[in-house]
Amino acid sequence: MGVWETVWSGDALSRSVALLLLAMSVASWVVILWKGWMLRRALADVQRSAAAFWQATDLDDAQRRLSGFDSQSLLMPLVHAARTLEHAAPRTLAAAGDRSQQLTRVLRDALHGVLNRLQFGQVLLATVGSTAPFVGLLGTVWGIYHALTAIGIDGNFRIEQVSGPVGEALVMTAAGLAVAIPAVLAYNVLGRQIARIEVDLEGFARDLRELLVNPAGPEPAKD
Repeated sequence: MGVWETVWSGDALSRSVALLLLAMSVASWVVILWKGWMLRRALADVQRSAAAFWQATDLDDAQRRLSGFDSQSLLMPLVHAARTLEHAAPRTLAAAGDRSQQLTRVLRDALHGVLNRLQFGQVLLATVGSTAPFVGLLGTVWGIYHALTAIGIDGNFRIEQVSGPVGEALVMTAAGLAVAIPAVLAYNVLGRQIARIEVDLEGFARDLRELLVNPAGPEPAKD
């Protein structure tokens, strides 16, 4: 009897646990593959886009350059947010404070929006990694309960009484670990990649803010 037949031969609770673990595994692998591809492109895009931006002659030229490199829209929202201040209506809270404060506010909000997109799916991986072993443990306990119940009803111990339920319990334990381990590893690896991109984005936001606060650069010192 195969693994799937062993699990499917159990009762409704055993089958429900097996289907739940299957759904968790599919969902986590979809997120792993998609985020792995997306973050790999994002790491390269941030570096190329930042280099293209700083080689531009002005902001209009920089935005045109970014459109060709920033395929994941990581830097472009920051530039768009900074340039919205040029069209901010006077006598509104958006125009309150000096230019440095305004840029800090809009760049912070834009950066949070980009980081939220990069973090998408991390909660799912963390949830699967932390709960899948316990879901498998539920199936394990239920299988052992069936084995002990069979012995108690019959009064005599025979190997065929417990081989099925114990085999089902061991499969549930292994399934829970098989679902959780890839999710935990992916959460850690992808989290490190997101942290690297976050550092690059924060650095770009700071440099952009300084550029727009002092567009002409520092004044030469007077004698």
